[in-house]
Amino acid sequence: MSQLHRDLARRWFEEVWNGRRAETVHELMASGALGHMEGGDVIGPDRFLETRAALLASFPDIQVRVEDVVADGDRAVVRWSAVAHHRGELLGIKPSGREIRFRGMTWMVFRDGKIAEGWDSWNLGGLLEACRAASA
Repeated sequence: MSQLHRDLARRWFEEVWNGRRAETVHELMASGALGHMEGGDVIGPDRFLETRAALLASFPDIQVRVEDVVADGDRAVVRWSAVAHHRGELLGIKPSGREIRFRGMTWMVFRDGKIAEGWDSWNLGGLLEACRAASA
């Protein structure tokens, strides 16, 4: 199972973020999945897609690189980095057009081949600070 979950975790980032495939969210996320994100918790694919849309509005060209995946049993952890240009307003910060880089980790729990729960940990404060500095 570990290899399956490792592959699903990698697929999540490649298709959901880099490929912008909303259908993959519905395919890989359970309908009642709980996502613990930096801005708060979201439940289910539709709420996740709303949150993703807000980030994509600020960083429409975001590309996420999976740096490492570790899986054990029904869990997988992904270490990732992202690069994007700040093209849309982000929490009141005007777009700068500058390149922004950030990194984080995502912990996923799978049930029946779908993400049932996940935790994102990344430096949202650092991202906001970089955006403010770039737009100054």
